Amino acid sequence: MSDLDPIKTPVLLVVDDDESVRRVLEFQLAECGHRVLTAAEATSALDLLIVEKVDCVITDLRMPGLSGLELLRRVRAISDEVPVIVITAYGDVETAVEAMRAGAFDFITKPFNREQIRLTVEKALAYGRMAAELDRLRRLVHERFKLENVVGDAPRMRRVFDLVERVARSDVTVLLTGESGTGKELIARGIHFASARRRGPFIAVNCAAIPETLVESELFGHRRGAFTGATRDVKGKFEEASGGTLFLDEVSAMPLSVQGKLLRALQEHEIVRLGESAPRKIDVRIIAATNRDLSTMIADGAFREDLYYRLAVVPIELPPLRERREDIPVLVEHFLRRACERHGRPSLRVEKEVFVAFNAYAWPGNVRELENTVERMVVLARGDVLSLEDVPEQIRRPLHNASNVLVQLPPDGISLEAVEREIIRQALLMHGGNQTRAARYLGITRSALIYRMQKYGLAEESAESEAAQTGERLR
Repeated sequence: MSDLDPIKTPVLLVVDDDESVRRVLEFQLAECGHRVLTAAEATSALDLLIVEKVDCVITDLRMPGLSGLELLRRVRAISDEVPVIVITAYGDVETAVEAMRAGAFDFITKPFNREQIRLTVEKALAYGRMAAELDRLRRLVHERFKLENVVGDAPRMRRVFDLVERVARSDVTVLLTGESGTGKELIARGIHFASARRRGPFIAVNCAAIPETLVESELFGHRRGAFTGATRDVKGKFEEASGGTLFLDEVSAMPLSVQGKLLRALQEHEIVRLGESAPRKIDVRIIAATNRDLSTMIADGAFREDLYYRLAVVPIELPPLRERREDIPVLVEHFLRRACERHGRPSLRVEKEVFVAFNAYAWPGNVRELENTVERMVVLARGDVLSLEDVPEQIRRPLHNASNVLVQLPPDGISLEAVEREIIRQALLMHGGNQTRAARYLGITRSALIYRMQKYGLAEESAESEAAQTGERLR
């Protein structure tokens, strides 16, 4: 039975040095269906808290020895989830306020009646259940987004993981760059949940999805009456992310008019809501991401150079999937397991021809496209084996006409030999290392293909692959 099971009897702990008060509370709360433990002083209460799973503590503040206020602080140190209700003498407002500041859920004053106690306890238990659920969800999210779950073993990804693990230990601003679908938000979440801010919120903002006129209000908040339709005070994302991390996705889409205010927030650690003049201090770690070349945007006057250097204290570039093809098998295994669990399918096996097709494909949508492809195949699979027939058409049969192939040329130049080597490598993979079929596919003679394979060091790779396949057939 889980801690959140609705049929579990709540356990209450009553702490008071007055025996008559303990007996009255024990009787009244037991009649409400609760299991009630009692202690005459704080030390005994702490002993009970170690051995019992208590859902709510009710304690008098003024007790000999360890005070109720000190008990409250120690309960808070043991668990943030257990609500504590304090009992104060009539008119002792100052002590009650101090208890609330120390983390008490609520307080009741003597003399109190049965209904008052019942309602306060019910509210406290509801709060405790909510806090426990929130903590459970936080642990699940932490487990899902911890860095070990970011899959990849290619040399470039190992360098990324090493840098991410080191940068997570500090509050330094990080700029993630890479094509769409390379996993920038997943890495950002991994940094957050590996940092000291893991218990704080992770707020993600897609700057490209917010209308230009609303970006400033969305980030910094606004005061009632600041503009037409502003009917109430609203916190911005910076304030919502207080104590945690703010992830600015597609930061390149941020209007120039707002970039200066973002720069000030980074420099001064404060923001100003729309319609206000007084700054508000913020405690936020910034991680930004973009799939565009910010240096080109700076040259064009579309992005502030000083903001770029504030964001890119530690720049991390995520490689596209086509540059880490050795990770495709382990990524497929990872996505296959998750998709089978999500859709209630038994474990599926993947035929070798599927990996041949995957290795030959360019994956313009990167890891996200691969994940969606695997999920689609799992949903539509007829048997317990994923074969080439289950692979989507555009991946199984790439376009043969070179004029229809989308090529994105980087602005800082490209190696034509590297492109030719990659095309030949993919053609060989697509045809299982068969040189005759690969040459026919490329529209060149077999001898021309062999020459190029030797030139680019592909002949040795092909021989190793063929030897491995022969050994597998012999087994």
